[in-house]
Amino acid sequence: MSKLKKQPQVSKGKTENKASKGYPAPPQLATPTDLKPDEVKNVVSAVNPLIADAFALYAKTKNFHWHLSGSHFRDYHLMFDEQADAIFESIDILSERVRRIGGTTIRSISHISQLQTIKDNNDDFVDPEEMIAELLSDNLHIAKNQREAIDKTEKNRDTPTSNLLQDQLDQTERRIWFLFEISRGGKNGL
Repeated sequence: MSKLKKQPQVSKGKTENKASKGYPAPPQLATPTDLKPDEVKNVVSAVNPLIADAFALYAKTKNFHWHLSGSHFRDYHLMFDEQADAIFESIDILSERVRRIGGTTIRSISHISQLQTIKDNNDDFVDPEEMIAELLSDNLHIAKNQREAIDKTEKNRDTPTSNLLQDQLDQTERRIWFLFEISRGGKNGL
């Protein structure tokens, strides 16, 4: 008779455990760095929620891409796909940066849900104008958090992470620009 391994208990709620903190890393993952431990901890705590939000925004953007209907279907469908691809690319860049400085990053969907600040949208149908407004709001929220993370990384001597975040902020602002212009609809007056 084989013994069954006891399955770990799944935590309900947003309790913080060692894995969700991202620092300190287990010894096997503790990449050496000249940054001080508190500096790494501060950077990781600023960047991991951005990664979680990128996952959440990626899923929402793909959701809207897949469940779009209406007269602007082709334009919005292509734009949502383009934006989702850019968001997805940002995840690996930041996650690998966290690992390079000796931290750890996202491990699972539940870990994402512990850290994300972007609200999910599970509605059966969302009007295209509401999709645009929600994505615009979410991207504005991410831009604000990216700016705060840039300040935090600079204060903690991590210019390379700051530079990556600046590039990603520029991409976020591009998405904001496109979504804002679309949100204006027929109101393109002087």
